[in-house]
Amino acid sequence: MQAHYIRAMDRLQLLCMVIAGSCLVVITLIIPWGVFTRYVLNSASSWPEPLAVLLMIWFSFMSAALCYRENLHIGVMVLPNALKGTARIAVGWLVEVCMAATNLFMLVWGLRLVETTWHQVIADFPIVSTGTSYLPVPLGGTITLLFVIERLWTGRLFGRPTDDSLVPISTE
Repeated sequence: MQAHYIRAMDRLQLLCMVIAGSCLVVITLIIPWGVFTRYVLNSASSWPEPLAVLLMIWFSFMSAALCYRENLHIGVMVLPNALKGTARIAVGWLVEVCMAATNLFMLVWGLRLVETTWHQVIADFPIVSTGTSYLPVPLGGTITLLFVIERLWTGRLFGRPTDDSLVPISTE
């Protein structure tokens, strides 16, 4: 059962990576178009900037879930590193329970926000619901909550990033 859940989370992680990567690629393509139309054609396109903002929201929440699963998030390890045994495990559980509560908050109140704004439209995109711009909040909360459950179930508290998730930076 646990192995099936981990495999499902691997697929969910890949989906987050595809969504975040696609958003970044589209942002990279549309922003130069907006600059080109504004400064070369002297007729600015109205859609690249608001679309880039929407995509950045999706990118941010999907990337946050991805970074949490890969242990690439910011973490202060002074206290956990000073503790041993049961105390360290208790602090790990406390941290994960707080993460679960935060993501549950994002899920519940994010869904209410999406529901409240679903029948409004974005001014620059009249066919797109305002609720879609808030949809990453409950989705990101749900995905991260699933990753928290995985971490608690497997007992991988205070994990370190894997070698394949880190890329060395060239200093040359």
